[in-house]
Amino acid sequence: MQVKDRTFLITGAASGLGAATAERLVAGGGKVILCDMQEGVKEQASALGESAQASVGDITSEADMQAAVSLALEHSDGLGLAGVIHCAGVVSIGKLVDREGNPASLEAYSKTININLVGTFNIMRLAAAAMAKNSPGDEGERGVLINTASIAAFDGQVGQCAYSASKAGVVSMSLPAARELSRHGIRVMAIAPGVFETPMMSEIPDEAAQALAASVPFPKRLGKPDEFAKMAEHIITNVMLNGEVIRLDGGIRMQ
Repeated sequence: MQVKDRTFLITGAASGLGAATAERLVAGGGKVILCDMQEGVKEQASALGESAQASVGDITSEADMQAAVSLALEHSDGLGLAGVIHCAGVVSIGKLVDREGNPASLEAYSKTININLVGTFNIMRLAAAAMAKNSPGDEGERGVLINTASIAAFDGQVGQCAYSASKAGVVSMSLPAARELSRHGIRVMAIAPGVFETPMMSEIPDEAAQALAASVPFPKRLGKPDEFAKMAEHIITNVMLNGEVIRLDGGIRMQ
């Protein structure tokens, strides 16, 4: 699938990985629908010009995500929704038992699972239903779903039970979804980023961020959002990439 003249829906697009992906796809001649809970997504879309539209919505809401998909169809010039790059999600930290001996919050755990895992399933199902109606392109392809996992799915650290479980779920959905949607000509992939320069990273102390950067074998730095965007673009254009999770982490393995 080519990027030029095709329409893509990007969640979590107000900043970070999603915003960088939107910029790269527009630069490649594509059209993008930027979806985020933050009102700032409107400014982000406006900065990209006529090729971008904004949709403010909650990834866990059926109505909001259906509205985003419908907006993509409206602006696709009849070609349909070509792909989704799903970057929306949250990072959560919480030990099963804290220092005072209190158990972890079940509500906090459920919230993380709901946003990161149920939210992913929500956009996958709605987007896939729309893509299945597209006219087949080269080799019968109708669309591509790219989800964002995390190296925490494999190398979860202390306090990451909820986050690791949610991202491991995203990883585990990739193959069965790809197998199921193959008859519709829809590919399913996931990218598992390592430590990247995103707003989420700003929530941790600078000393901790520097230590994480130093622990990357090569290059010894945090990943850049555009490097994620390049990977998403390559997945879109390489039809043989399907049912797989790609670690994008500079070789880091978390202790």
